[in-house]
Amino acid sequence: MVERPDPRGQLSELLLAQLDDEVRPLGQVAPPQPSDPLADEDLQFSLYLMYELHYRGLPGAHPDWEWEPSLLALRRKLEGLLLDALTDDIGPPADGAAPEEMDLALRAIADGDDGPSLSRYVEREATVPELLEFLVHRSAYQLKEADPHSWALPRLSGPPKAALVEIQADEYGGGRPERIHAELFARTLRAVGLDARYGAYVDHIPAITLATVNLMSVLGLHRRWRGAIVGHLALFEMTSSLPNGRYSSGLRRLGFSGDATAFFDEHVEADAVHENIAAVDLAGGLARQEPELAADILWGARALIAVESRWARSLLDAWSEGRSSLRVPLAEPAPV
Repeated sequence: MVERPDPRGQLSELLLAQLDDEVRPLGQVAPPQPSDPLADEDLQFSLYLMYELHYRGLPGAHPDWEWEPSLLALRRKLEGLLLDALTDDIGPPADGAAPEEMDLALRAIADGDDGPSLSRYVEREATVPELLEFLVHRSAYQLKEADPHSWALPRLSGPPKAALVEIQADEYGGGRPERIHAELFARTLRAVGLDARYGAYVDHIPAITLATVNLMSVLGLHRRWRGAIVGHLALFEMTSSLPNGRYSSGLRRLGFSGDATAFFDEHVEADAVHENIAAVDLAGGLARQEPELAADILWGARALIAVESRWARSLLDAWSEGRSSLRVPLAEPAPV
C-alpha cells in the first residue's frame, strides 16, 4: 500500500492509529454489528487492513503487528461476521459430490448463477469512465493475483498440491517476471492512464469489492477452509475465460489495445487450460483424497458466486443510475 489510507469508521480509525504505534495489546475492542456485514465499510476495510499485514504490510506498521494476539482475536471476530453473513445467504456446507462428479457439481453451481453479466455490459456498453472504474475495483485483487489461493499450498499434498502448483506457476509467469499476472494487470492500468502502484486506490474501493478479496483471504489463511479455497479457485478458473474475452473486447471497442488488453487476453487462454486441471485434478483430487472436504469445496464455489454476483450488481446499479460505483469517485478521467 503506497500511503496511509483514510479510516471508514470507529474500528478502522482505531486500527490505523494503533498500527502507527509500538506493538502492544489492543485491549477490549468491540467489533461493529452491522445489519449487512458484506457491505459495511468499517468492517470490510478493517478486515482488509488486518489481512494486508500478511501480504505487503501497511505504511508505518511494525511487522510484528502481523502476529499480535489481540489483533488476531479481533480479526477472528470480524471473520466470524463475514462467514456468518455468507452462511445466511448460501447456507452452510452441506451436500458434497463424488470425486469423479466434482467437475459436474461445480459446473452446476456456475450454471445456476443468475447474477447480472458485468462482462457483457463492459463488452457492449461501458463508457471509458465506467471501464476505468471497473479496473480500479479489480485492482484490489489483481495486483496480488494468485497470492490468496497460494496460502493453500502448504495445506495440500500429493495430486491436489501438484495441480495447484501447475495453476499457480502460470499465474506467476512461469518464472518470467514480466509475465506474472499481477504485473500484466499493472501494465493494463498504466496503459489506460491509471495508477498501477499496489494499493493506490484503496480509499476509492467500496466494502463489497473488499469483501470479494477478504473472502479469499479468510479461506486461504485458515487450514480449516482449505476445501473452500480450492472450490473458490476451481470455479474461478472454470468461469473466467469467457468473461475475460469480453473485457478484452470492451477495451478494444473503446480504443485500447496492446498492454491494455494483454492481461485479459492472457486469461482467455490460460484459464481455458486451467479449467480441467482445477475442476478434475485439484477439486476432484482433493475430494478423492479427503472425502469429508467435498461439501466445503462446493461451499467455496457458492461463496464465490454469491459475493461476485453482488459486486457486479452494485456496479451495474450505480451506472444505470448515472453515479459512480466507487466509494470515492476518480478525481478526473484518466487520459485515453
